[in-house]
Amino acid sequence: MIQKRNSFLAPALLVFILLVTWEIAARFIAIAFILPSPTQVAMKLWELKAILFFVHLPATLLVILTGLLLSIIFGIGIAIWMNGSKIAEKAFYPIIISSQTIPIIALAPIFVLWFGYSLWSKVAVTLLITFFPITVNTYDGLRSSRQEIKELLLTMGASKRDIFFKLQVPSALPHFYSGLKVAVTLSVIGAAIAEWLGAQAGLGFFSRRMMNQFDGAGVFAPIVLLSLVGIALFLMVIALEKITLKWRKTK
Repeated sequence: MIQKRNSFLAPALLVFILLVTWEIAARFIAIAFILPSPTQVAMKLWELKAILFFVHLPATLLVILTGLLLSIIFGIGIAIWMNGSKIAEKAFYPIIISSQTIPIIALAPIFVLWFGYSLWSKVAVTLLITFFPITVNTYDGLRSSRQEIKELLLTMGASKRDIFFKLQVPSALPHFYSGLKVAVTLSVIGAAIAEWLGAQAGLGFFSRRMMNQFDGAGVFAPIVLLSLVGIALFLMVIALEKITLKWRKTK
């Protein structure tokens, strides 16, 4: 209990020190449109709570959740396909790797040209940025099952279906959750980039609008919300992992 309490207090104390330092530095510089203080950002969040929480936050969440859902569906599907077919592995794996060498900031305007300012231009960016960790981690997890256990199951008369569900899937689940933890944080970045470059609503769109008005606190307020969304999604994945992997021994 004491160790858990200390593990919580240490980061909380560090965050508190950083916020106090930021507050002092912002008040000393006194240029709110460039460096607003944490208290100014908090006041702006309270002032804009209606439009941020009921207009722009739902729009961003829709982009994030839609992109993540599609990434999970396609990522798991292609990982299973590559694991079961050498031809699929040779065909898809280089393309998956290549997709991450292109800067997302360069592709986002192209998606806007293709899909306009609709939901799908932003989902495409989020999908592209979250697809890689889910696919690669799941694929590596499927391949991580021990060969001697597979041979033992085969000698006991297990079918390919039995090997997949009773050996490969349990081996892949921890890897899948590792990829999902990375993907949920990247999804927030992808949605913000897409909304920044072309959108009619969303936290990234609102942050850009506030920048054009030289409102520093207004720029930081949606960024704080984006960070909280990323943290909340990450914690949800951790909770889901603990529920579904109770059989896994943890230190």
